Amino acid sequence: MSDPTTTSPPVRLPMTRLGVMMFLQFFVWGSWYVAMYGFLNDAGMTEIGPGGSFDAAAYTVAPIAAILAPLTLGLICDRLMNTEHVLAILNIVGAGLLWLAPTLASAGAPDSFLSQFTQPMILCLLAYMLCFMPTLGLTASLSFKHLANSEKDFPAVRVLGTIGWIVGNWAMWGCRLFNGEGKIISQATAQLEQAKAAAGSNGAASNAAQQAFDTVMSTIEYSDNSPHIFHAAAIASGILGVYCLTLPKTTPPAKGEPISVSKVLGVDAWALLKDKSFFVFAVASFLVCIPLAGYYAKGYGFVDAMGVQLFGSTTGAMSTGQMSEIIFMLVMPICFARLGVKKMLMIGMLAWAVRYALWGFAFGQTGPMLTLPIFVGILLHGICYDFFFVTGMIYTDKKAQPEVRGQAQSLVVMLTQGLGLGIGAQAFGWWMGRCTSADDVVNWSQLWYVPALFALGVMVVFTLLFWDKGYRDVSASQPASSTVEG
Repeated sequence: MSDPTTTSPPVRLPMTRLGVMMFLQFFVWGSWYVAMYGFLNDAGMTEIGPGGSFDAAAYTVAPIAAILAPLTLGLICDRLMNTEHVLAILNIVGAGLLWLAPTLASAGAPDSFLSQFTQPMILCLLAYMLCFMPTLGLTASLSFKHLANSEKDFPAVRVLGTIGWIVGNWAMWGCRLFNGEGKIISQATAQLEQAKAAAGSNGAASNAAQQAFDTVMSTIEYSDNSPHIFHAAAIASGILGVYCLTLPKTTPPAKGEPISVSKVLGVDAWALLKDKSFFVFAVASFLVCIPLAGYYAKGYGFVDAMGVQLFGSTTGAMSTGQMSEIIFMLVMPICFARLGVKKMLMIGMLAWAVRYALWGFAFGQTGPMLTLPIFVGILLHGICYDFFFVTGMIYTDKKAQPEVRGQAQSLVVMLTQGLGLGIGAQAFGWWMGRCTSADDVVNWSQLWYVPALFALGVMVVFTLLFWDKGYRDVSASQPASSTVEG
């Protein structure tokens, strides 16, 4: 019998600790990112001017930060500092920036494209995202290093992130329960419905009832559009920063090696693009993220405009997408074994096209023909995200050599959540203006059908060109560090 003191620690303990890390990280993001559109709208920052709109800028700063993330990973994480220490610093600094951000909001529209990024709140959000975006690649690479088998174990860890996002979405709704605001909202809503029913065709009485309701709602502090969405995220970010110091020790894989400009910039990871299959994967991922940006930048506004809510919350309705994500995350190991990387990526891309097509169809409908396609489109998020983004993370981890895996993950983040979503956020800001009439009526069908066709086209091209004959799905018995033949 072997000496118990020499046996390796069980995988379950680090999985639990990594799961808590994922929960807190995505709680932070989910608390404010989706509902930010509502906050900006209330603050008068969604008006479209000659230079676009500030809400487009707010959803562009994350992609800008994702483009710059390789600088952080390339030098600090792969060579100078332990990953858990970098995560702690970034999250603690980010907490202060999140707390400050809502105090800098001001109404208006940018006069030029560059003036989008001179507004104080936008600059503060940019500074925060420069702290946050690198953590997406860092938590992924840290998890892969401490898991026995990434394809089997990573989805179980990552699903805690999805749960964290959902809890973050519902944070403000939970505050209503504790301070009694939920009861006030329910009573005011019931009174509004009764007053409008009694008013009938009397427009003046109906307007008076609506004004009375709006007056009550203006007293609600914890709402989807409240500045407290940033405060909740800031508190969680500070907690995460401290917690990161308890994570498994993750030393720089290239510590002690000579530092060169190419290595600092993460050029080592770009060598992966010489592999034809990885090149097709990278380009397709970049292109499909252009239409994907519409979900994050305009999805909340669309669902809110259609009046689709869950328990009185638009954010609550949007969170059902993450609920479906949990299911698909848990079945990912089975999907890997049955489908393989190519088919999973294909299905993920197709799901985005179907989602937008459903939303385009829903506009102009009423009753179930309105709400059902919208909710189905939201629920497709499980396939949209898991089969595309998470599968891409695992594929990248298998293709990259151990010494550049951090850079490789950052490269994918830069191409997808950086360039792709960045171009997409600005494109949707422009396209929103083209789909809006002179009297500010948005043709949502036109807005969604075009990106649906774009995503479908990318999926078809990817299907025809991607064929990684050398890629082998790693079985449950193989370690995550196994190399993959190109």
